[in-house]
Amino acid sequence: MIVAAQDDHPRFDVCIVAWRSRELLRRCLRALAGQPEVGEVVVVDNASGDGMVEMVREEFPGVRLIVNEENVGFAAGNNQAMCATSGPFVLLLNPDTEVQPGALRVLLDVFAEDPRIGAAAPQLVLPDGSVQASVRGFPEPGAVLAEALGLARLFPSLGRYRRRGWGHDTRRDVDQPMASAFALRREALDEVGLFDENFPLYFNDVDLCYRLRQAGWRIVFEPAAKVAHVHGASTWQVRPRAIFDSHRSLMRFYRKHYRGRVCPCEYGAVMALAWVTMWPRAGWSWIRRGTRR
Repeated sequence: MIVAAQDDHPRFDVCIVAWRSRELLRRCLRALAGQPEVGEVVVVDNASGDGMVEMVREEFPGVRLIVNEENVGFAAGNNQAMCATSGPFVLLLNPDTEVQPGALRVLLDVFAEDPRIGAAAPQLVLPDGSVQASVRGFPEPGAVLAEALGLARLFPSLGRYRRRGWGHDTRRDVDQPMASAFALRREALDEVGLFDENFPLYFNDVDLCYRLRQAGWRIVFEPAAKVAHVHGASTWQVRPRAIFDSHRSLMRFYRKHYRGRVCPCEYGAVMALAWVTMWPRAGWSWIRRGTRR
């Protein structure tokens, strides 16, 4: 059972958007239970229909549950959850994560160090114990093209997008951590706004981080805070569609933030690359999906 704390110590309001992930969500909520840094927990069910709602109501009565009649997407679901909370700090979690003991205390200490730290991200650890590469640079045209052409592998200095050569083992200011486990200061959200729902699944976190950085907020990666992560547990269920959404979201991000602000040749090259590579990647995913059945 998860019960919101009643004293004045800072805590995280936890927001979880879930879709067809009942067993993973159960483990996620069990990991949060009893952690003193947890305030209110809000779960948004995106029309899962897999018994998840009943499980939460029966096993975690202290959790606030929002049940959507249709899948509104990651961005809108998290916005619902964040609007349902009011604490000074918010923790976004995917249902396929398990917060390790002590991680939330570390993240709260990060926020306490500097009032201009608007977001903080923990180190994600995969089921085999390896560290997940969970931080990237912003997808600037030159960096994206260097990755696509293989130049980033030959010249590490060009690997700004995927942050090649960094083991995710040192604390530093970063551009865009994955939102699988992402802590935010409410004051920063109030200034820049919530997720842009024009990015329903992908690049909504990149867009939010970009707006935070543009407004002068710091985003800190803290490896001493650890969260276990089963990578891609939900999106694998709709992998071909996810590829289309990812590519289209990249193009939307470029139209929003880079059109008219970067070299037209580079802008056009990335847009064309995203469009052309979307189709074979999705087709290959359909084939692989068929062979797995």
